[in-house]
Amino acid sequence: MRKIVHKLFWVWEFEKEEKWLNEMAAKGLCLIAVGFCRYEFEECEPGGYNIRLELLDNLPRSAEGESYLSFVEEMGAEYVGSYLRWAYFRKKTTDGTFDLFSDNTSRVNYLNRIMNFVLIIAALNFFAGCYNLWVFFAYNSSINIYGTVNLVLALLSIYGWFRLNSTRNKLKKENQVFE
Repeated sequence: MRKIVHKLFWVWEFEKEEKWLNEMAAKGLCLIAVGFCRYEFEECEPGGYNIRLELLDNLPRSAEGESYLSFVEEMGAEYVGSYLRWAYFRKKTTDGTFDLFSDNTSRVNYLNRIMNFVLIIAALNFFAGCYNLWVFFAYNSSINIYGTVNLVLALLSIYGWFRLNSTRNKLKKENQVFE
């Protein structure tokens, strides 16, 4: 039996999304496809899979992206699907632990990549919002909700950036303790 669930996660909530996907797998619903706020599951052995997701450097269909996906599959993980640059992997729990990052340094680098992505989203929304509001005031056009929406999304993105920065700083502190 297949089940489709629609759920929204912000970019900076990737750990929460991963935890939820693993909880679903623990209940016997394994991820088989992904889309924008859309997750498709099918019944499987409860707790049979570990799920991981990663923001790739390149699109999965690019040469570099396909090379990385092949590398992860060679390590025993199965590529489930992707949405934009977010790739979803699963690995049977009987095959051992499944982690895409071997140490805190690689996790910090990964968070830097996500933070840059979030910063670009914030900047684009900020400039689009300012432009839309400028058009509204400069030309006395009809009510333009887009400028407000863009500015709200920019603020949310900045909030997410600070949350990611906090996590990154904790990992950096842990690294300093071990050095």
